[in-house]
Amino acid sequence: MGNYKAPSSSGHEVSWNTWDGSHASSVSMRWENEGWTAEVNLVSDRALAIIRLSAQWHVQQMLLFRDMEEPDLWLATDGHGRWGEMNGAHRTELDGCIDIDFAGTPFTNSIVTHRLPLHVGHTADLHVISIDVETLSVVSTPARYTRHDEFAWEYTSLHTGEQHAALVDEYGIVVDEHNAFRRN
Repeated sequence: MGNYKAPSSSGHEVSWNTWDGSHASSVSMRWENEGWTAEVNLVSDRALAIIRLSAQWHVQQMLLFRDMEEPDLWLATDGHGRWGEMNGAHRTELDGCIDIDFAGTPFTNSIVTHRLPLHVGHTADLHVISIDVETLSVVSTPARYTRHDEFAWEYTSLHTGEQHAALVDEYGIVVDEHNAFRRN
């Protein structure tokens, strides 16, 4: 199990702005049916992502809504790293991925930091599903997560080499992602 407390079952809400104040995102979490439902408002993308998490914060499914009542993208996993779409098509290129990532919010990194049982000084290499809201492109991307102290993490894209230092709260949810996001 992870290193952080679970949010209250009555719900939890967090919002962020980019450091330059140009973009915002927020998440509203609620406990239902033995797991978490996170509604992630991607303000700059004019989109809403609904992410279903297990009680242990494993991503189970994701629905992305842009401008229609029906989801523009729907992905679900069998819990063993096999992903599929709403129509049942198996997405073999995503095999082995456990987590998802949207560039427009630090919440998707918070899922990983909350769940990973890393000790201080330890690192984990993962493959995450990177989702481009505008194009609906979905690709497997290698990433490294390093825990520096109780509340300090570093995320590294093993594809681009880009690094972000982040501070998280007692729930493992990002408070500040250096040069990217800060909590409102």
